[in-house]
Amino acid sequence: MEVSESKWKPFLGTALILAGAVFFSAKAIFVKLVYRYEIDSITALTLRMLFAIPFFAWIAFHPGKKESSVPLSRKDWSLIFVLAFLGYYLASLFDFMGLEFISAGLERLTLFVYPTIVLVISSILYGRNIKRIEVLAIALTYSGIAVAFLGDIRNEGPDAIKGVLFVFASAVAYSLYLVGSESLIPKIGSVKFTSYLMLLSGLIVIIHFSITKSATLLVQPFPVYLYGLALGVLTTVIPAYFTSEGIRMIGSGRAAIIGSVGPISTILLAWIFLDEAITSSGIAGTILVLAGVLSIGKKKSETI
Repeated sequence: MEVSESKWKPFLGTALILAGAVFFSAKAIFVKLVYRYEIDSITALTLRMLFAIPFFAWIAFHPGKKESSVPLSRKDWSLIFVLAFLGYYLASLFDFMGLEFISAGLERLTLFVYPTIVLVISSILYGRNIKRIEVLAIALTYSGIAVAFLGDIRNEGPDAIKGVLFVFASAVAYSLYLVGSESLIPKIGSVKFTSYLMLLSGLIVIIHFSITKSATLLVQPFPVYLYGLALGVLTTVIPAYFTSEGIRMIGSGRAAIIGSVGPISTILLAWIFLDEAITSSGIAGTILVLAGVLSIGKKKSETI
């Protein structure tokens, strides 16, 4: 039996990472579809969280498998709250705001620069020198964003600058979350950790919505609820746990390489469902970004 599990583990791990990347890449598609109903970013994000929270709550407090029995200190819970605010509230909010102004394809490429930001943040915090090959990788990544952006600005106009800045801010917030989470995941376990953070961030989103918006905005046409369900389950719950389990099976290095299918998947899905054109600048930008990110992933496969 152990031989059988060992034999299938690389295949299953690869399949989970691939499926998780495709599901997660569909997030921008559903957000864009929701925006066709003239819904603002915080309302769309609230719908996403309302559908996702019950699943995360069940997983977080299910009495079955326990990943860790290590008690959490007040300092641990404080860090969990900060990480929830950065990684799943602020990063998501900036991302949804950015999607109001740019294409789904450019959004995914811009978000995909997060390994370069993690590299810079880690070097600042831990005093590690950035190597020449890593500088080249960063240059490749951001030149790819610039190329894709030049193609997008022709279609979206000057607001594309605002959209890219919002999504880049999302990538920075997510990178801070990744760096800060390294010490807690081994202590809590990846599944519990993800569940706790999603529950806290969902609560923050709901508080934000209740302060700034009217509850009547949650009364929407039926298709909006379907898109909200897809955002909450297909593009949030499923990829979160697929990715965690896939990394456990095949390691973060291989997972990072397989997960690079995300931007390509978004571009194809946007072409199919949103009629976004596949442009030469978009393809060139994608190639440059993937080349840069994968170069960093190869050097830092065990830390991202």
